[in-house]
Amino acid sequence: MDLYLIGYLMCVWLSSSRVLGGYPIWWSLALGQQYSSLGSQPILCGSIPGLVPKQLRFCRNYIEIMPSVAEGVKLGIQECQHQFRGRRWNCTTIKDNLAIFGPVLDKATRESAFVHAIASAGVAFAVTRSCAEGTSTMCGCDSHHKGPPGEGWKWGGCSEDAEFGVLVSREFADARENRPDARSAMNRHNNEAGRSTILDHMHLRCKCHGLSGSCEVKTCWWAQPDFRMLGDYLKDKYDSASEMVVEKHRESRGWVETLRVKYNFFKHPTERDLVYYEGSPNFCEPNQETGSFGTRDRACNVSSHGIEGCDLLCCGRGHNTRTEKRKEKCHCIFHWCCYVSCQECVRVYDVHTCK
Repeated sequence: MDLYLIGYLMCVWLSSSRVLGGYPIWWSLALGQQYSSLGSQPILCGSIPGLVPKQLRFCRNYIEIMPSVAEGVKLGIQECQHQFRGRRWNCTTIKDNLAIFGPVLDKATRESAFVHAIASAGVAFAVTRSCAEGTSTMCGCDSHHKGPPGEGWKWGGCSEDAEFGVLVSREFADARENRPDARSAMNRHNNEAGRSTILDHMHLRCKCHGLSGSCEVKTCWWAQPDFRMLGDYLKDKYDSASEMVVEKHRESRGWVETLRVKYNFFKHPTERDLVYYEGSPNFCEPNQETGSFGTRDRACNVSSHGIEGCDLLCCGRGHNTRTEKRKEKCHCIFHWCCYVSCQECVRVYDVHTCK
């Protein structure tokens, strides 16, 4: 066997043994260029780090879906970074590290809850979209939930089969969450909460047909919501996440950990809510143990009193201000027909960064 390959596999094994308990290191699929050809090279299944036997079997049996799984995790990470762009923790990923978020998600915090939910939703979303686009031979459009058409429209187009996408996400993402401990229970709950947002927000999307858009005929199909809307929804769930406590009890298979709501006078979490049972660090200062990068040199909004404002984002340390010149298009004119011409202007902006 090639010495480089042996070294790589040893690195994977050592890294897996260190971080596997924290969160799925197979999420590195989203950032690894070496997995871009998953659909044409099944042998790569064995080299994807962190896969449990059930996931490995799934990968080998349904290799054509794996690019969508990787794309779904990438979609979830990008949405996480958008939603937290103004927070002290901004969903930073680490290059060339199997634990792509570092130690941040080792604890059962609300950040962990959100990432699990958005990643699982991303996998379901991407697989569903891929099926509707016809890129997989084992799935396609949904023909089971049409029912009779409504007044003024008829069924047409390709209804997205979100239930299939949710099934794939559940089978693959939850495969390693079968331990009888509290963290697995939390991960399973939040994974399912993320996937449920897709099914709960499926809607009819319609297109008009006729002369000059007269809508003489309107065809409709079931469609997923925009992923940004799912991100906004789950971000609200993050802000209202329920704190839990861990309980142990004995069953026939041994000791099992379950989660119970910490404060009984609060509303108990539903299947759609996010749950956590450990507090988050403040993320103000760099800390290798917690994975915090701190907020020094982060851009802040000097006019905001929210978390993205310089007072809160900079944790009371103050901020620096500098001017920055940017070239931008300006004085644009539309010419008939059909192009736009613009001038180039230099504008000066104040940029505020945390001390």
